Amino acid sequence: QVQLVESGGGLVQAGGSLRLSCAASGRTFSNYAMGWFRQAPGKEREFVAAIDWSGGTTYYADSVKGRFAISRDNAKTTVYLQMNSLKPEDTAVYYCAADIRRIGDDPLTYDYWGQGTQVTVSS
Repeated sequence: QVQLVESGGGLVQAGGSLRLSCAASGRTFSNYAMGWFRQAPGKEREFVAAIDWSGGTTYYADSVKGRFAISRDNAKTTVYLQMNSLKPEDTAVYYCAADIRRIGDDPLTYDYWGQGTQVTVSS
């Protein structure tokens, strides 16, 4: 089992920045690719960003490319999502997830999920 706890969400004005953190515990964190997903009210959960076990490979949704950056610190068993130039359409609950097999953008392949943290961007 892997337990994931997100933090860092909040209310920010458009153009602002937030950094989300996801602290992991349980099985060896460095064995897992990690992803960030988000879900807005009335919409399906969508992929945001992912990072492989080493941090050497990252992958982004087109909607956040150039504005968001995913990173990880295996020593601290934490993955981060730096979000810059935030837009109202970024408003959602943000979830981190762990995948033992590979880096990817399909939420169905992820094995473990956190409870989510709310991000609200005002215009």
